[in-house]
Amino acid sequence: MRPAEPPDVHGHCAPRFEPLREALAEILAAGAEVGAALAVYVDEHPVVDLWGGHADAAKTRPWNADTIVNLYSIGKAVTAVCALRLVDAGALDLDAPVSRYWPEFAQAGKARLPVRFLLTHQAGLPAISPTLPAGAVLQWDAMTEALAAQAPWWPPGERHGYHVNTQGFLLGEVVRRITGKTLGTYLRDEIAGPAGIDFFIGFGPDLDGRCADIVPSPPSPEGDELRRQLSADPASLSGLALMRVHAYRNPPEMSGTGIINTRRWRAAEVPSTNGHGNARAVARFYSALAGDGALDGVQILAPETIAKAIGEQVYADDVVLQRPTRFGLGFQLTQAERRLGPNPRAFGHFGAGGSLGFADPDARLAFGYAMNQGRAGWQHKHVRHLIDLVYENL
Repeated sequence: MRPAEPPDVHGHCAPRFEPLREALAEILAAGAEVGAALAVYVDEHPVVDLWGGHADAAKTRPWNADTIVNLYSIGKAVTAVCALRLVDAGALDLDAPVSRYWPEFAQAGKARLPVRFLLTHQAGLPAISPTLPAGAVLQWDAMTEALAAQAPWWPPGERHGYHVNTQGFLLGEVVRRITGKTLGTYLRDEIAGPAGIDFFIGFGPDLDGRCADIVPSPPSPEGDELRRQLSADPASLSGLALMRVHAYRNPPEMSGTGIINTRRWRAAEVPSTNGHGNARAVARFYSALAGDGALDGVQILAPETIAKAIGEQVYADDVVLQRPTRFGLGFQLTQAERRLGPNPRAFGHFGAGGSLGFADPDARLAFGYAMNQGRAGWQHKHVRHLIDLVYENL
C-alpha cells in the first residue's frame, strides 16, 4: 500500500526557509491541524507566507490565501495597541484612573483604579459575579455596564489574573469614550485599513465566505480537566474558584461557546476573543512593532511607546490560569516556561489552541500562525517547533 501523499502547502517562502514548508506539511499530515497558515517577516519583508489544509471539519473547503479565522486572544494585543495609540496622541494617561474617561467605572471601589492595570491583568475584573443572560456577550452595553458595577475580585495591583474575556470590553470602552468609535471601528479606521492589515473585530456577511470554521479540539487530558473545572455548579463555589468559572462561562457563550461560527458572533465586537484574521495579517502587524513602529508609511506606535509596552510589568503565578505568566502593557512577554524564540525582548500574544503572533526586535522578526482546530493546553509543541525552525534558518 502506497503511503498517503503529504498535503499540499501553498504560498511562498525564501529558499532558506523551505524547512518550514515541510514542517507545516508534516503538521497537517499528522492531523495536528485541520487547516493552518504561517507567516514570517524579517526587516519588514515577508519571507514566509504559507497555508494548507481545510477550512471546515468535513474537509470540503480548502484553506485559501485569503482565509481568515477566529484568532481568540491574539485580539488582546491588537486591542492594547489601539489604547497605546491614544497614549501616543496624548489622549490617554496610563496612570490616570479609568473613571476619568469612563465615569461609571468608579462604582464598587474602583474610583482610583489606573488604566495601566487594565493592560497588565491586575485590575481584578476577569469575571462578572451576577449571572448574565444568554446573549449578553454580544451586547456591548450589557457587558460594559456589568463591568462598571463589578467589584474587583482582589485588591487591584496586589495580584494579576488573566482577564480572559473581559479585557477587550474594558479597554474597548476606554477607547470608545475617548474617540467616540467602537474598538472595531477604531481598529479599521486607524490601523487595519490604512496599513493593509487583514484583521477585523466585528464584520459583515461579505467576509463570511472567507472564514474558516473553528473545529472542536480533540480530547486530551488537559482539555478534559479544564472542562471538568468549568462544569462545576457555580452555586457550590466561592472565591477564586467561582471567579475562574465565571471568567469563561458567564454569560454562557462568554468564550464563543456554542456560537463561535455564527453570523451573530462574527458581527459582534468581543475584542479579547473574536478578532478574525490570518497569519499574514498577524505577522504584518508585528513587523511594525519589531522595527520602528511604522508600516508602509503608517505609524502604528511610537518607538518609545513600544519600548515601554514590552517592559516587564508582572511575572508571577496567575490566579486565573494557575500558572506563571509574564506581561508587559497588553503583551505576553517571552518567559522561561513558554519561550518566544531565543531573544529576551520578544513579545506578542497567543490565542486559544495555539494561534500566535509575536515580534522580536533584536532579530527584527515577526511571526504569525493561525489555525482552526485548537489544541488544549498552553505549550503548543508543534508551534514551538516552527518557531525553532525560523531561528535555525535566519
